[in-house]
Amino acid sequence: MDYKIGVISGDGIGPEIVAEAKKVLDAVGKIYGISFNYTEILMGGISIDKTGKPLTEEAIADAKASDAVLMGSIGGNTATSPWYQLPPSLRPEAGLLALRKALKLFANLRPALLYPQLKEACPLRDEIVGDGFDMIIVRELTGGLYFGARKTEEIDGRITATDTLTYNEDEIRRIARKAFDVASRRRKKLTSVDKANVLDSSRLWRKIVEEVAGDYPQVAYEHMLVDNAAMQLVKDPGQFDVILTENMFGDILSDEASMLTGSIGMLASASLNETKFGLYEPSGGSAPDIAGQGIANPIATILSAAMMLRFSLDQDRAADAIGAAVAGTLEEGYRTADIMPQRETRGIRQVSTCEMGDLICQRLV
Repeated sequence: MDYKIGVISGDGIGPEIVAEAKKVLDAVGKIYGISFNYTEILMGGISIDKTGKPLTEEAIADAKASDAVLMGSIGGNTATSPWYQLPPSLRPEAGLLALRKALKLFANLRPALLYPQLKEACPLRDEIVGDGFDMIIVRELTGGLYFGARKTEEIDGRITATDTLTYNEDEIRRIARKAFDVASRRRKKLTSVDKANVLDSSRLWRKIVEEVAGDYPQVAYEHMLVDNAAMQLVKDPGQFDVILTENMFGDILSDEASMLTGSIGMLASASLNETKFGLYEPSGGSAPDIAGQGIANPIATILSAAMMLRFSLDQDRAADAIGAAVAGTLEEGYRTADIMPQRETRGIRQVSTCEMGDLICQRLV
């Protein structure tokens, strides 16, 4: 099988971590008879430097012509970068927002996986995390409070700000279907998070989720209020498989879940549209302070590439092989700087960005 992959290396550590993800993709491709044709796409700070814009029409066209897009990171240090002296519409992040809109990406998938080998990096007690946990948060990405009407005005002599939270049934139905599809490929358990005891939008959310659930009898599902979900994440994270929720709740809960894994350098993510097309990227930022030093953790980007294989390209065996190779590398004691134990631990060895990519390639089967 041949696939066209758009590649946005981006800024900061982006080129370094994307290089390792491509290395792993090419290695697993040789094993499973898959080939990747990469098209480099400019976006973010590097695009501003070369074209004066964070995203060009040519870049959008190249992304649309791809089977999927793999991205590193964009932006720089907001305190010192000249990019942040520009108007907001011309800053690096504006390119990402414009690309998401152009590609109609409405579903954000954010796995939170704690490997047993990294238990000590988790802030929770051992008896809570057990042998680790493996969940994925499916967040609606284009509706809700962040995209509703907003205004600030003076009423009766006081400044008043208003933000509107709006969802329609079609928006809820499509994200629910995406989440149930994901759950059906995992452990077949879904938790829908809302605030139905207070919000009309959440009551509609719950109604539509129940309708969609009827089409997935193989998936067990439950409803959970968002405040309880936040508590349960730190009380018993292992109970979750797939968490489905709206935009703001997903923003908050995914950040909470990410801290339980010990390092954001381990966290992959995907943004999908209504087809199999997706944009795959690590959850962390561009980390310009460590760019070029060879110490960035490429695992999140490598796992994002594995998500691309699974969700956009239907190459589950290759995706599983990458996941197993990452786990095996960690099991043998190899770590990048961000996941090194705070105390000296026998058998643990720090490796560079490039070395981590090589080690994962060597363990692919």
